[in-house]
Amino acid sequence: MAGRSATPTIDEYLRKRLMPVEGAIPRLAGIEMYGNSLPAGQVGGDLFEYINFQQRYNIDARIARAHRLASEYLEPLPEGMHPRNEVDLHVQWMESKPDYTAVDTAQYRKAKCTEQRRIAENLRELYTTAGVLLVDAEGHGIIAAKIASTVHDTFHALMLSELDRNGKTTTDLIEKINLRLAQSVTARNALGGSTDASREIATMLYGEINPDGDFRFVNFGHPPPLVFSVEYGKFVEMDKDRMVHFFSLGLEIPEDNPDRSKYVSIQLRKRQLDFSDVGEITLMGRGDILFLYTDGVYDGSDEQDRHEIERIIREQKLEPVKTICDAILGYALKKDQYLLQIGETDRIDDKTVFIIRRV
Repeated sequence: MAGRSATPTIDEYLRKRLMPVEGAIPRLAGIEMYGNSLPAGQVGGDLFEYINFQQRYNIDARIARAHRLASEYLEPLPEGMHPRNEVDLHVQWMESKPDYTAVDTAQYRKAKCTEQRRIAENLRELYTTAGVLLVDAEGHGIIAAKIASTVHDTFHALMLSELDRNGKTTTDLIEKINLRLAQSVTARNALGGSTDASREIATMLYGEINPDGDFRFVNFGHPPPLVFSVEYGKFVEMDKDRMVHFFSLGLEIPEDNPDRSKYVSIQLRKRQLDFSDVGEITLMGRGDILFLYTDGVYDGSDEQDRHEIERIIREQKLEPVKTICDAILGYALKKDQYLLQIGETDRIDDKTVFIIRRV
């Protein structure tokens, strides 16, 4: 039909889906942030996304629901009524057991009531919390974009469950994403024992920051964050105990996971993640910058790249965070031009930069 927009190609669809939306940048007192992602081709395997809790979720309504459930959970189910919620259903199950007592029901209802009160308290913290998700799928092109999209969709589906159950993100969300990208034993056997073919491999860093400059994160195979100190004019060394690092997603299944035997794991962790596995960085001084990136910009080991990025930040430190981000991406694109000249196009990769500054 005349005037009707053409249906986008799969490349166009995935590229739009994996690109950051500037209108979603969270606004936190004392914090500035900006990021951008550039695919190496029409579409790439880098995913960058702001997690703007206030914009994405109705926090007020969720808090109101938690308080409503807290009251409702305490109220006995009127005779003849259908169960109103999961607590009523569980109480019905309790009543069917020979060792049931009314005291058990009262204690259970009280426990579930206080759980909802805790959820409401956790939800209030989202007013002053912002998240950032960085994913780098192996390779680039349509397959890498599909892998990044899988992580994106899994993350957001699990986030809804997290906010319902806990009122905040927990390490359980990250562990489930890790399992989602693991290769099943059934798939391996179908491929004749190969553990490489069709395996979806991606690194991921997810973190949350608050107005005090505290950044808490979990890192699966991603290059480590860097902190630029305005006072010293350079990147500062970080406490390695606060920079917890795991294998890329799907490569390491914890021994205490009930489905461990159903997935291929190159190494077994002793246990599932807990709060001791969360890294912590604090931007101490005004103007200090947290620099997050993918290996298409800096692989975490090249000293020349590190010094050049450090120089760019030092010279641009008073500029808007978007300007700093663009300058670093510009440097990375110039490297690509050199690789094209010397015929090493296989070294050109997707690029993502994310800047957080305490003001």
